[in-house]
Amino acid sequence: MPLTAYLFTLLGSCSGIGFVDSTALRVCHNRRIRSHRVFKGLAARGKTSVDWFFGFKLHLVFNDSGEIVWLQLTPGNVDDRKGLLSIVENPFSSIFGKLFGDLGYLSKALFEQLVWNHGVTLLTKLKRNMHTDKPMLGEDAFFVRKRSIVETVIDQL
Repeated sequence: MPLTAYLFTLLGSCSGIGFVDSTALRVCHNRRIRSHRVFKGLAARGKTSVDWFFGFKLHLVFNDSGEIVWLQLTPGNVDDRKGLLSIVENPFSSIFGKLFGDLGYLSKALFEQLVWNHGVTLLTKLKRNMHTDKPMLGEDAFFVRKRSIVETVIDQL
């Protein structure tokens, strides 16, 4: 508990431009899932873009300086979009402005819910077969391409 309280004192502040991503926290190897007892009932089997895992997902929101603005730990089977929605709905997170995410967050329903209920605009790349009437502004396209800052921070964690 003291470590968690200390961690939340180190969080950065939201600047209106944020990056969102999640990463898998593996608890054990896939072959040992049936015999694993430490996180029984807490950890779950989930899927990333690479492969299946057993453990948790760490959902992170960063500002444009690379500081962690908010984080949340969920079981591995929680969808990234649900994790993002619970972060934005948290009254202590104070996230506003634009959030840039990867294709895992692509959802029209999530986009509309974030804009109308919370005033947060979620921007992602489009899939190859998707077309839109509204082109992305130059600054927004720049930040969507600069999402590598997220991967750098996650690799350091």
